[in-house]
Amino acid sequence: MDAHEWSPPAVRRAAGARSAEQLVFVREFLRAPLRTASVVPSSAALAERMVAPLLLRSPAQRAPVVLELGPGTGAFTAALHAAVPGMRYLGVEANPVMADHLAARFPGIDLVRGPASGFPGALAQRGLRTVDLVVSGLPWQAFAGPAGADLVPAIAAHLAPAGAHTQFTYSWSRWAPPGRRQHRALRRAFGRVDVSPTVWPNLPPAVVYTATRPRPGGDHAAATSSC
Repeated sequence: MDAHEWSPPAVRRAAGARSAEQLVFVREFLRAPLRTASVVPSSAALAERMVAPLLLRSPAQRAPVVLELGPGTGAFTAALHAAVPGMRYLGVEANPVMADHLAARFPGIDLVRGPASGFPGALAQRGLRTVDLVVSGLPWQAFAGPAGADLVPAIAAHLAPAGAHTQFTYSWSRWAPPGRRQHRALRRAFGRVDVSPTVWPNLPPAVVYTATRPRPGGDHAAATSSC
């Protein structure tokens, strides 16, 4: 950043934006804790881990297609746009309050308001057959029920062969039954699932699953895993 960006008015605006995001998260958590799952937005450190696969792409490659499920107030969205400004982005957000906040923060963003399970139709409407990166900020609740159970296989089915899917989970809840089911679902749908070191600066601390080598048809063979 230059001196102007670090000037007192710019700092105040940045602080105001963070306060607005915090307020949105607190209100939505109190309204529906299972849907929101946290009272604070994700940290920059966690966002960096979530978008890391984009940074491994060669500059000579075409602009990537990125799907973000559950972008919330835009912590990962901002990191994605900073990493690859020319990407083809599509976001899917079920929470109308957060969707309004996201649309105001990123004018002109391609955003679908609805459940994550609707992403295949949204991709088809836009003529997008495969995705290079799927970034998911979805809570466990999104993977519950019949539609939720089909979500991970659907992500694998729409991912490019060399693509990646990132999903974070909080460290303290990773070993709870829903967290273990989530990990198993990733291992069924992908040939490799890597688990990041704990991202301690995030509140709460979290880890990131990076799933690659999507299996055609969601093959149930065991995946290669790195913890």
